[in-house]
Amino acid sequence: MRNIDLESLHIFKTVVDYGGITRAASQLNRVQSNITTRVKNLEQRLGVKLFQRQGGKLVLSSEGKLLLSYAERLLRLSTEAEAALRSKVPQGTLRIGTMESTAAARLPPLLSRYHNDYPEVQIELVTGTSGALIAKVHRFEVEAAFVAEPFSAAGLEMQEAFQEELVLITSKNAPPVKTPKDLRKQTLIAFSTGCSYRRVLENWIAMSSIVPDRVLELASYHAIVACVAAGSGIAIVPRTVIAVMHAENDVAVYPLPDRVARAKTWLVWRDGHQSVALDAMRDALKKKR
Repeated sequence: MRNIDLESLHIFKTVVDYGGITRAASQLNRVQSNITTRVKNLEQRLGVKLFQRQGGKLVLSSEGKLLLSYAERLLRLSTEAEAALRSKVPQGTLRIGTMESTAAARLPPLLSRYHNDYPEVQIELVTGTSGALIAKVHRFEVEAAFVAEPFSAAGLEMQEAFQEELVLITSKNAPPVKTPKDLRKQTLIAFSTGCSYRRVLENWIAMSSIVPDRVLELASYHAIVACVAAGSGIAIVPRTVIAVMHAENDVAVYPLPDRVARAKTWLVWRDGHQSVALDAMRDALKKKR
């Protein structure tokens, strides 16, 4: 059986983007019957229904959503390949995953230089925990991601990006912290499971046989620092986050042992994956160092 051709994928994606056969036909300057036939042929080839009708509208089926994710990547790669062969200059969209701390404290100068050097590349950022971002890399939802140790590198290639110093923060009114034992009966404030820094803190206090009284999961460093400042619990954050937020006077900051404090951030991508835009990002990281 022949592989799906790019033209069929382009027609399929246009139907999705413009919400139906009529608008897609107008956009592609084709008759509606041609678009309908191409979609039906694609469904027959794959043996699945790509659309369902709901209230007179075409809605993607679960199989259609899966095909769309592949279609977007294949069409993007096709465009990128042509651009690379024609000009060897990065173009198109570079979808990058990143931890919130990296996005706030590390990426602005890097992305500013990258945009200055490669203005034809549109960078899209997706934030999340290291665990969630690695899953997105494996599912082809992002081309690469900035993640922190510890994480599983199976099926990934990687390049060191940044080095962070992790610090412990408590409220100004909390008793001084000299050892992990001083954290008994404290609430741990952190991102959801999958956050590398949360794992670092949990492992550190676990070595002293301490279990957090409870865990308060939040979705941003602004919320985490605010709750710590209010006395709701403790947290572990990169020192750069405290600096970017100008929160030095709002919380008590404690250094951690070297083995805990040192945290590397890596840029990771799928094993064997290459693109001109990603290669340019990797080169920008090397120049930064």
